[in-house]
Amino acid sequence: MANLKEIRNRITSVSSTMQITSAMKMVSAAKLKKAQDAITAMRPYAEKLTELLQNLSASLEGEVGGDYTTQREVKKVLLVAITSNRGLCGAFNSNVIKEIKNRTAFYAGKQVDVFAIGKKGNDALSKTHKVHGHHNAIFDHLTFENVAGIADNLTEKFLSGEYDRIELIYNQFKNAATQIVQTEQFLPLAPIKSNETAASGDYIYEPSKEEIVLTLIPKSLKTQLYKGIRDSFASEHGARMTAMHKATDNATELRNQLKLTYNKARQAAITSEILEIVGGAEALNG
Repeated sequence: MANLKEIRNRITSVSSTMQITSAMKMVSAAKLKKAQDAITAMRPYAEKLTELLQNLSASLEGEVGGDYTTQREVKKVLLVAITSNRGLCGAFNSNVIKEIKNRTAFYAGKQVDVFAIGKKGNDALSKTHKVHGHHNAIFDHLTFENVAGIADNLTEKFLSGEYDRIELIYNQFKNAATQIVQTEQFLPLAPIKSNETAASGDYIYEPSKEEIVLTLIPKSLKTQLYKGIRDSFASEHGARMTAMHKATDNATELRNQLKLTYNKARQAAITSEILEIVGGAEALNG
């Protein structure tokens, strides 16, 4: 059994760790509320924009979308990995990295590059993949304008023929304890088939429907990427809050076990000393 000094040192160490994890949990909880409100408020807009684009496209004859819907033979693929800049958030980053490797295996025989958003994904994937670009500072100023620049960059890579397909891989926020890894096709846009149930009405379009669709597509792509990053940002804080909550609980349990061990060792030492005193006294009396 370890001596009393070693056990006291371990109790002090575990207590310090517990204070740190508890503080990190509270910080993540505060940040999660803001990030959750942002993605919750944005989802209806993103869904309505997609619905509007689909309804307009469904009411047009022939293929609509221009170069954005061009289906080329897939030879070069760009996977956009959205992770975080910091760790201590459970399997948040490793799940995205694992999915990147799964998609790489799916496209075996083709050129697969990675575009990393987040330091953790960049550091891990640069060892196994060709990282074509990375943006680590985006989370410091997460605004639609900053994300729009990245979306324009990705769009240009597709339109120029540098890549035949671009996919987004990120954690979708469900709740603080649950994040779902999503793989979304960014470009080319999936062909929109005519939908008989699409909303229809007697509208006057200015400019034409075709021009409206071609104007909405770039905005829709920027919104899709922004929503993915916002989802990932909220998921990160939810995952970190959950991980720190579990770490705090484990530290509390370990500290209680160490205190019990310390009290038992201290009691055994006191009992031993008493027996020695009693034995010495009897020897003197004898």
